[in-house]
Order: sequence, then C-alpha cells, then structure tokens
Amino acid sequence: MRVSGVTVRRRIFIAMLLGFFMFLLLITRLGYVQLWKGSGLTDMAEELWTRNIPFEAKRGRILDRNGEVLAYNISVPSVLAIPAQIKDKSMTARKLAQVLKGNEKEILKKISQRQLIVRVPGGRRISPEVAKQVQALNLPGIQLTEDSQRYYPRGAFLSHVLGFTGVDNQGLTGIERVYDEQLKGKWGYISFGANAAGQKMPGLSERFTPPEDGKDLHLTIDANIQAIIERELDQAMVVYQPDDALAIAYSPKTGEVLGMASRPNYDPGRYKEYPVETYNRNLPIWKTYEPGSTFKIITLAAALEDKKVDLDKDTFNDPGFIKVAGATLRCWKRGGHGHQTFLEGVENSCNPGFVLLGQRLGKERLFHYIKEFGFGKRTGIDLLGEENGVLFSLNRVGPVELATTSFGQGVSVTPIQQVAAVGAAINGGKLMKPYIAKAWYDSKTGKMLEENKPKVVRQVISPETSANVRRALESVVANGTGRNAYIDGYRVGGKTGTAQVVENGVYSKNKHIVSFIGFAPADDPQIIVYTAINNPKGIQFGGRVAAPIVRNILDSSLRYMKVLPRTQQMEKEYQYTDKKIVQVPNLIGMERKDITGSYYSFPLDISGRGSKVTYQSPQPGTRVEEGSTIRVYLGDK
Repeated sequence: MRVSGVTVRRRIFIAMLLGFFMFLLLITRLGYVQLWKGSGLTDMAEELWTRNIPFEAKRGRILDRNGEVLAYNISVPSVLAIPAQIKDKSMTARKLAQVLKGNEKEILKKISQRQLIVRVPGGRRISPEVAKQVQALNLPGIQLTEDSQRYYPRGAFLSHVLGFTGVDNQGLTGIERVYDEQLKGKWGYISFGANAAGQKMPGLSERFTPPEDGKDLHLTIDANIQAIIERELDQAMVVYQPDDALAIAYSPKTGEVLGMASRPNYDPGRYKEYPVETYNRNLPIWKTYEPGSTFKIITLAAALEDKKVDLDKDTFNDPGFIKVAGATLRCWKRGGHGHQTFLEGVENSCNPGFVLLGQRLGKERLFHYIKEFGFGKRTGIDLLGEENGVLFSLNRVGPVELATTSFGQGVSVTPIQQVAAVGAAINGGKLMKPYIAKAWYDSKTGKMLEENKPKVVRQVISPETSANVRRALESVVANGTGRNAYIDGYRVGGKTGTAQVVENGVYSKNKHIVSFIGFAPADDPQIIVYTAINNPKGIQFGGRVAAPIVRNILDSSLRYMKVLPRTQQMEKEYQYTDKKIVQVPNLIGMERKDITGSYYSFPLDISGRGSKVTYQSPQPGTRVEEGSTIRVYLGDK
C-alpha cells in the first residue's frame, strides 16, 4: 500500500515536534542542573574529593572578676594519620612506636583502618621535642596538627567551681561543663583534594579555615577572697581533722558568689588521680544536712515580720528544756538561761525561746516564710549538682515538728540556700539569685559581649524587719554565742550552728556539723561568709570552731575590699577567757628604761642600739588584743 505524500509529511512533522520537545526538555534539564543545581552539585563533588585536617579552637579563658586568669589553653602538637597515603604501614607503625613510646600493634591497627583520618595512639598532645622527632621521620600519610590542652595555673585553686575538661577538651564538671558551648568555640581545618584512594591530587591548592576561639568568661569570684577562704580551710583541716569542710563568701546585695571552696580538694589538671566523689561533689551546693541554729535566723525574721515578738520587751523563762506534746526539747545549756528577753534568747541561741517563736507563728506562717526564703528547692545557681534540701510536708507537721523546725532540726538544707536566705534577711529583705558567671568577653578584642545582672527573686520581709534582724545578729556577736567572730573596728553580725549528724536514720551522739554564718558591716552588709566543719576532732561547737574561721575570712576580706571601719560599734561583752581590745600607746621619743618599766602589759620586741624609740609597730593608737607584742626600734635621732 502506497503512502501518500501528505501522510509522510504529517509523520515527519510529528517526529520533528517530538524531537524538538525532547530537545527542549534536555536543554531545560541541562540548564536546571547547570544553573540551578550546579553550585550544590559542585560542593558535593568537592566534598567527595576533599579531605580535612582538623585544627581545634582554643577554649575560652576563665578569669576572676578582676581579670586574673584561672584557666586557659596551651597549644600542644598531636599526630594524625591518613591511612590511604601510608604505603608501608608496618614500617610506619614500627617507627612511630619507637618515637612515641607506644604499642606497635595498636598503632598498626589504627593506621590500617579504612577511614579518612585517624589519631595515632600515643600521639595525642605530645611534647615539642617528640613532635620534632616525628616530623624528622618524614613518613608519608603522617601529619602533625595543633591541639590545645586545658591548663589551670593555680593547681587545686577553686577546683570545684572551675571543674575540668576531658581528652577532647570538652567540659566535664563545674563551670567548664555548664558553659561548655560558649567556651569551646568552633574547629578549623586544612582542606586538600584527594582521589578515591585518599591520595593527594596534584594541582589542587590547600585551603585553611581558621578556628573560632571560644569566649572568655569572667566569674563573680574574687581570687583574693578565694585565696583567703582556701587558706583558712586548709588550716582548719590541719587543726580539727574533720571529715570535710566548706566555705562560701557571698555578696548579699547582688547575689554574686565571691568565693566558694570545700575540702577534700583536687587538682583539675590531674583529676584522674583522685576518687570520683572528691571531684564530682561540690559540697557548698550538693551537701544537705540539718542546719542547726543558723536556721534560727529564719524563725527570727518571720516572727519579727509578723510582729509576733518585741525582742527588747517580751520575756520568757528557760529552765533548760521545754515540753511540747509530751516531748522534752532541751536547750544546749544544761540548766538553761533562766529569765531573759527574746533578744537575749537570740544572743544565747536558746532553743526554748525559738520554740515559743515558732508556736506564736504557727506552722502555716512559719513554713510560708521558710519557702519564701528559698528553702525546699534549688536556688538556680549556675553550677551542676545542686540539691533541693528536704522540708516537712505541711500536713505532717505537728506540734513537735513545728518546734524542732523552729530551731533548725528536722529540716535539710544546702549551704548555698542558707547563704542566699540569710542574705535576704539582712540586705533589706530581697532574696537574690546566686550566680557565678559575671560576663562574657571576645577573646581577641577583649570587648564585653554579655553581662549577667543581679536578679531579685522576691521581696521576703520588709527593710524595717531586716534592720531588726541585723541588730539582733550583731548583738549575737558582741554579747552572745558568736563572740569569737567579733572584729574590732567593724560591725559584725552572725549566728552559730551545731547540728547532730544523722547516721542510718538516727542522730549520732558524738558527730556534729558545726557552722557559723557572719556578715559585715552590720549597718551596710558587703559580704556574708558561711563555714561548716563536719565532725571536727575535739571541741564540737560552732562558736568555738567555725566562728573564728569566719572571723579570719571576714577580717582579711574587709581590709582587702577597703571597707572603712565603723565608729558606732556594739561593745563586746567580755568573758573571763576573752582577750580585750586595747589601744597601742605612743612610745616614740621615750627612753629605753622608761618603756621597759611602764609598759609591762605589752611584750616588747626591742632592736637597735640607740637610747630612744624612733619607730614602733603597731603604730600609736592602733587597737590590738591585750598582750600583743609591740616592736620598737632604738636610735639616737
């Protein structure tokens, strides 16, 4: 059958249309791939033939509030291997093992893996001398890279707060872990082209992407106050040989932690040499225990705020015990304190007096204030491992539970909770949120990037009540159980605490946690210091053990902070064993025979061969403890 010309032309036209349409699809597809997807496909192709040698970013420094560096990174070399580029793996493993003092079989196994880049066993963070030896081997596929290693220049200083980093420079504990993301920065790398076998492709240039260093972190910690705390804790460990000890210095106005330490201690640069419980427990925020009499500050503040007591006018009698619902609750002083005002009850830390305050408040109001002061839940401090503490459920609080809670027994708190709560009691009534991180800085420019501001959680009591609390606690130090914390020239307030340790659900008869919380100056508190000593050997009273430690920390810290002495200070009520504060006489210009005959109450340390006193230390007018030595120099002018 013969096909007509019209039909042929129609078929040719249809074929041309189909061909044109297919060609148009092809052109469109090519254009889409080339113009729309080209960049992405090129990146994917480059990724396939590109190998990266990583360069670790320098971790940000950690500094105290004044800029003293507490943790920083040092550069150290490390050895990497590119297995595909290693031709003689046995020889390479043998030579590396000799230089690195490593296991040849482990090295061979590692560099034989089908991976782009591997770390050579024993080649991480090596010394510069060993790095030079590795480089001198000139082994194909073996590269040196720069690693960084965390360094703590002051060893065990502030260890529980700082924490430490792991083998990959990641934060594992403390501030290092809490702020790991901001501190660690971003890695950099050297990129080079390689074929499917991993061999470097000729003609392709290397590309270096620099690492981005982490941010610098300034803490609220003051290294000088921290050093004072650590000095006193070290001394306490030697003198009292306790199971553990801790101390916190805190700014009641801002919530900034100025110092925090505990014993036993550890060196974060060598943390593997210590038991896990030593470096994994930051006692000031982790340890929970019955606070004892330091908790009476909360009962006092609550009773004053609700106007349940007039400290100067209201009185009570303490025979040494008080009966509550058939239970006998005893005062620490056998025989009691007798008839006294409630202010004297606070000074004497009298348990029956605080039981009466608790009863006047009632359980609903007392526990309302306990929770308002922050007990029973975490403070939210920016450290890991903080505990809640334990309070009685209100429906389980009977007359006895109310009574014991009033003087700090039957509740469990953390040291940081106590510090924050007492801060609220004496700073005008504001509960502040404790914090450690003060500000973030750019590590290269030094420009501040972000700053944490003080945060008021809530107003707990009125400024007037707070002033009354300060007055009562200052009286405790001047006239009561806190005498050993008295500092001449400063107005110190505080409260002692002695609590029995609970073991296997019962109170130990011979183990106590003794504590003291003190602040100064009482008219304008700048610093609070809390110290707790667990099971000191020998004397186990907060006023005898912990109060002198807090006194020493406050005395040194106030002078360092350049806080001016006060003139309107409560005079200390001296007891027989107390040393009085006296004024140093002026000996300058006096002759030797006169000073030795007239000032027998002051031991003299005399030097020089002259006839008259030309210099003395302490200077005339200085107030010192009676019996302090005066050093004098004799000259002829």
